Amino acid sequence: MGLTTIGGLPVHPLLVHLVVVLVPVSALLLVCAVCWPAARLRLGLAPTLIALITMVAVPVTTDAGEWLEKQVPRDPLVQAHSELGDQMLFWSIGVFVFAAVWWVVHSTRFARWRADRLESSGSPNVWRAVVVVVAVLSVFVAAGSIVQVYRIGESGAKAVWSDQLG
Repeated sequence: MGLTTIGGLPVHPLLVHLVVVLVPVSALLLVCAVCWPAARLRLGLAPTLIALITMVAVPVTTDAGEWLEKQVPRDPLVQAHSELGDQMLFWSIGVFVFAAVWWVVHSTRFARWRADRLESSGSPNVWRAVVVVVAVLSVFVAAGSIVQVYRIGESGAKAVWSDQLG
């Protein structure tokens, strides 16, 4: 069992705010790195590091949420929120993997290896196709992670506030 309470209060609502900020930030950093070469150079390893922090924060948050779910009466809205929350880890892993791959692919050491191996063998077009596919998938995963965190947040808000707002 991980971090569940601070001072006797559930920690899930606090951690949620961290994830709600980190998911779009890591996704947008990935999109900037993929779509804007000058940004990629300036950002360096930051998109990968932020995506790593996000990937760690998501399961800590869902673990605290699962603990909290067991403390409240069974509710279909809470269950729906929990199921959506469980899916967030896959999206955050995807953002991290694509950010790391993009960084490695554009690192100086890899560029030298690529120049020595691929371009001398006459396959730069294959390499360009791979880079385009990785870029498109990166944007897709980044967008999907933002949509998913929105869906989770909306379902959580409904679960918490549906009784209060008639």
